[in-house]
Amino acid sequence: MPSMRAVLIKDGKGPVENLYIGETAKPTPGPGQLIVKIKAFGLNRMDIIQRAGHYPPPPGASDILGVEFAGTVDALGAGATRYKVGDEVLGLVGGGAYAEYVACAESLVIPKPAHLSWAEAASIPENFLTAFQALILVAALQKGDNVLIHAGASGVGIAAIQLSRVYGAATVTATASSQNKLDALLAMPNGATHVANYKTQDFAEVVKGATGGKGADVVIDFVGQSHWNKNVASMALEGRMTMLGLLSGGEVAKADIAPILFKRLRIQGSTLRSRTLEYQADLVRRFSEEALGKITGGDGDGPLKTYIHKKVYPWTEIQDAQREMQDDKNSGKIIVEVV
Repeated sequence: MPSMRAVLIKDGKGPVENLYIGETAKPTPGPGQLIVKIKAFGLNRMDIIQRAGHYPPPPGASDILGVEFAGTVDALGAGATRYKVGDEVLGLVGGGAYAEYVACAESLVIPKPAHLSWAEAASIPENFLTAFQALILVAALQKGDNVLIHAGASGVGIAAIQLSRVYGAATVTATASSQNKLDALLAMPNGATHVANYKTQDFAEVVKGATGGKGADVVIDFVGQSHWNKNVASMALEGRMTMLGLLSGGEVAKADIAPILFKRLRIQGSTLRSRTLEYQADLVRRFSEEALGKITGGDGDGPLKTYIHKKVYPWTEIQDAQREMQDDKNSGKIIVEVV
């Protein structure tokens, strides 16, 4: 059986020191699938949680880490007709992207825009699709809405800030943990209009000040427990909150749920990795039609930009790359190249 190199986990789970590059079986394409030779892949918080043993991949997905990539088509499965061998693509998978090759449903692959580098292309799938889903599909963002985005300096946060501005948000308040991150979010083209350090400021009060007391029509939250009460306080009449994660935990010891009733709030959880192939394919299609063409690299002048954190890591430094995310040091997307 043909083999390939991949980032594997000693003992199947554990600390970052358990990551290593080793040999494993090369995937073969199933019906409607492609095999992509990976040039670069993106890191996501779920990778760290999975490595620790708390986020198993969905049924049928590879147990190798990684859900997004950019590379060239290497082989076609039965019925896959949209691409040919050698085509440059980016895409989304349930797992397997920390490797030389990955099997991916043809419907979850997008042609790589020629003006983007491999690293820039690999920074798009999970970030922008998650943000697009949370803002447009789930929260139904409308022109003139006021938006609050947590984890503003994360890859998804930066994508959500920009998408909010492109879709006509009146204000975008972003939270982060340091002044350097907040300054960067304000300085971005189509960046945040207001910021709050969630460690030292009451972001609910910042939102009220930014919106003339109205509050946020849309909230995007990754944090959960520690932000719950302030999130509810931040929300405007008929506000919508999309919950994407529970970084601080999922149990709120004391919460006043009355505002959910009298403000007619809508609070919805959302995931992407565990969605059906049909759902993900429709999301990819709509995102490709509405937003992909607006994305440029970091040096471009388009309304949406890719932001890569400080450097692109070779995969021989995968432990350092994951530590950077684990320690919450990144501003922008952490990208790793297969070398």
